[in-house]
Amino acid sequence: MKKLFILAAAAAFMMSCGESKPQNEEASSTQADAAATNGEGIRVAFVEVDSLMTQYQFCKDYSEVLAQEYANIQKELASKQRSLEQHAASVQQKYENNGFTTRDELERAQAGIAREQQELAQLSDRLGAEFANRQNEYNKEMRDSIQAFLTQYNKNKHFDYILSKGGDNMLYANPAYDITEDVVNGLNKRYKAKPEVAEKLKDAKKDSKK
Repeated sequence: MKKLFILAAAAAFMMSCGESKPQNEEASSTQADAAATNGEGIRVAFVEVDSLMTQYQFCKDYSEVLAQEYANIQKELASKQRSLEQHAASVQQKYENNGFTTRDELERAQAGIAREQQELAQLSDRLGAEFANRQNEYNKEMRDSIQAFLTQYNKNKHFDYILSKGGDNMLYANPAYDITEDVVNGLNKRYKAKPEVAEKLKDAKKDSKK
């Protein structure tokens, strides 16, 4: 289930970096540095998106939060659906037992079921839209955090391009230019869960133990 909530932002890594002067920030020594320095022309590095998604704590936290929110939505809708089915069954049973004294009474009962069905559909649409909006917000926040980190990171590295590598979007990439470990470590060092996220994570862990 959690695979549904892995935050996807492969395009966020493809960015052109300017030739900023080095800052006093300590630069880590990577294989990509050496490989890029030994060559001439455009300096390129890449990040493994799959590794980033599974190792960046932000992604792991929000995947868990979103998974719990999705489970809560499904639980609420399932409860409403069961209530609707029970109501429909009781109306059907009353009809079969000739419990309705007038046709008008039967039609009002049927209209009530139809209204509940419509309300359930509207609730499902609303909760689905709200959940999609939260996913979009989290995706944007993740992209912003990665781009902000790479902008600072590249002040020392001077790469012209930092590309994303995920699935088969690259047919070949020289491992010497892989900066994934650098990026993951740097992102995790900067990351601190927001209080509301930390609270949701606690709630999710409590629910998982029930």
